[in-house]
Amino acid sequence: MLSRVADSIYWMSRYVERAENLARFVDVTFNMMLDLPPGSAGQWQPLVSTTGEHEWFDEHYGVATQENVVRFLTFDPDYPNSILCCLQAARENARSVRETISSEMWEDLNSFYLLVVDAATSSGSLPSLQDFFHEVRNASYRFKGITDGTMPHGEPWHFARLGRYIERADKTSRILDVKYFLLLPDPSDVGTSYDDLQWSAVLRSVSGLEMFRKRHHGITPERVVGFLILDRMFPRSIMYCVNEADQSLHAISGSPLGTFWNAAEKRMGKLRSELAYAHVDDDIIEVGLHEFLDALQTKLNSVGQAISETFIVADATKTNGARTQVQSQSML
Repeated sequence: MLSRVADSIYWMSRYVERAENLARFVDVTFNMMLDLPPGSAGQWQPLVSTTGEHEWFDEHYGVATQENVVRFLTFDPDYPNSILCCLQAARENARSVRETISSEMWEDLNSFYLLVVDAATSSGSLPSLQDFFHEVRNASYRFKGITDGTMPHGEPWHFARLGRYIERADKTSRILDVKYFLLLPDPSDVGTSYDDLQWSAVLRSVSGLEMFRKRHHGITPERVVGFLILDRMFPRSIMYCVNEADQSLHAISGSPLGTFWNAAEKRMGKLRSELAYAHVDDDIIEVGLHEFLDALQTKLNSVGQAISETFIVADATKTNGARTQVQSQSML
């Protein structure tokens, strides 16, 4: 498969997943605000903090109000990781590989993009915005289902899965990091009903509250952190995502699981092993949740860089002048 095709499918999938997770971020904050006392506007600043783009935000928006943060993460045409820009980038990548993806995938992604464009041109109220975020999530579900149901499960499909799960692992880590930034202003909230509300919101943002309650009787920080980082069965946990990405990476290379033939497999395997042997109290809480997540995000970025160097840049170099397409890997 051409490196250009692999790169476009990989980033098409990442951008769709990124748009969905952005919708989750904002929607769950809306819902949490309904349960908080009036004047709790500080809930919006953590969403900016976890993007790593607070300087850019301060320059263009200033105060992290609800209106500013929603526009920044959703409809800003100049911020490359807004929902609008993510869907535009996903659509352009899909356009370049229409001969590889199914026509159903292209038609559905095009409709998804137009949905976001229409919403960006209308000034919606809070209820209509919440409906919009639900539509974004459902559109993402539909696109992934169409991808799995209409695309042959060969190399292109595995590149789509690889992008999806690396992006999802990163975003789950950032959803957890939002909780860290929420605690910064007042650590005295730890252990209170307000704290429980925030942890419930974290679980709702990954559609995990119901599944968590079936597994555990009560919400504690250790249980939530373990569930979202180390659980091997919940499809949005970091461990699950890394395992699935690792399987697709080996399927692309043809190497046996548990071995490595290239830098991408080596870095992915090392990350997978670290998570497999991690303990919530000793290796995460004791080290510091934010510090652990920050290191994890760096490792995921390193895996993404190795994938590009192994399958995109290196392959393009072999093909005498083949165009290399190095997408921006800035993370929300």
